Amino acid sequence: MIEETHPLSISRQARLLGLSRSSVYYRPVATAERDLALMAAINEIHTELPFYGIRRVRGELLARGFAIGRGHLASLMRRMAIAAIAPKRRTSKPAPGHKIYPCLLRGLEICEGGHVWSADVAYVPMARGFCYLTAIMDWASRRVLSWRLSNTLDAAFCVEALEEALERYDTPEIFNTDQGSQFTCEGFTSVLAGHGVAISMDGRGHWLDNVFIERLWRSVKHGEVYLKAYENLVEARRELAAYFDFYNCRRRHQELADRTPDEVHWSTLRTHAAA
Repeated sequence: MIEETHPLSISRQARLLGLSRSSVYYRPVATAERDLALMAAINEIHTELPFYGIRRVRGELLARGFAIGRGHLASLMRRMAIAAIAPKRRTSKPAPGHKIYPCLLRGLEICEGGHVWSADVAYVPMARGFCYLTAIMDWASRRVLSWRLSNTLDAAFCVEALEEALERYDTPEIFNTDQGSQFTCEGFTSVLAGHGVAISMDGRGHWLDNVFIERLWRSVKHGEVYLKAYENLVEARRELAAYFDFYNCRRRHQELADRTPDEVHWSTLRTHAAA
């Protein structure tokens, strides 16, 4: 919108558009190489030891030769959207004003595909930089229904993944997430409400509610991401598409009696059982 060659001065253009002049002059700064190395190490520690908080993660980093203060570590972990998995009063903090929904999974038996879906966001390191991965997963079968990558941590790519899953599959009864702002925003919850889906969010005493998708991230990172340093988002999308196809169709799970997510999903699907 701002044109440096326009007859009007840049400050005048900014005032007419209602923009701060400082935002016009701002130029994005790439993440420092040291911070990228730190974030990659933090990601590995969190994936291996997801119950470690800032103090223990810092201890692991110091043992690996990274000198870092608790404040800087906390800032990086917030930027990566990761936190220790442990009982706490609140999970990922929603944005101010966002509605929080109660957890609907207490005492619920979930053994049919299509009954409950869940979603989460994970940090994915690349050769030079990083991105965020979100996935929609069927709870009973562990099948990945849709996924998206983004280089920003906003709600848009989460909404896109949700809309694709709802378009391709029958609507679930319940959709469970944490209280992250990507999932509490109106753009995400309105899509679920519009399809008549009951919204569930992890709450106090329910820190394990999304444990299956946390295990998915562990499988994705150890079985795919850490083995390949993606050069860019294009390569990451291509390689992750192949991995999720393998995960759904060929990877057998002990907890699923050595069956694949595809086998469990289609054999237990609620609509098929009803028919």
